[in-house]
Amino acid sequence: KRGGFSMRRILVVGCCGAGKTTLSRELGEILRIPVYHLDRYFWKPGWVEDSRENFDAALAKLLQEDAWIMDGNYGRTFPERLKYADTVIFLKYPRALCLRRVLKRYLDYRGRTRPDLTEGCLERLNFEFLRYIWTYNRKMLPRMERYLKEAGKGCRLYVFDRPEGTEAFLRCLKQK
Repeated sequence: KRGGFSMRRILVVGCCGAGKTTLSRELGEILRIPVYHLDRYFWKPGWVEDSRENFDAALAKLLQEDAWIMDGNYGRTFPERLKYADTVIFLKYPRALCLRRVLKRYLDYRGRTRPDLTEGCLERLNFEFLRYIWTYNRKMLPRMERYLKEAGKGCRLYVFDRPEGTEAFLRCLKQK
């Protein structure tokens, strides 16, 4: 238990470049809970989308586990994942920060596969991806907030709008 409640099924969401994967890995180490990067289940080698049926079946199996940390937005499946989550961590960072981080990540991993992706998905950067990041707070954010509001009091919600808040949260967890 952390902070008087159990954190066993955690969703980490936010714009690309916000740091969902890094936060998930750190949480997994602190809480000793398995981490699942949804991009690994969605993308097959060469950035080919898996079928909806395969993705949904893999997700349904993961959701049945006793404890997990899942990072990724995947808005279509977010309401279903919310039904199982006891905690949602929402990285609601400014788009300029997310863009900077994505550009740095591209330079760091260019021509290679990141650890959170399926092997064969070489780091890439294209206009559609940059546009998604640029418009995330206007297009995707209201949808995610609506889902969270509809979820009610079924799970604990942490919203961080700056990395400093996220880092303070992690420090508190490490001390418990």
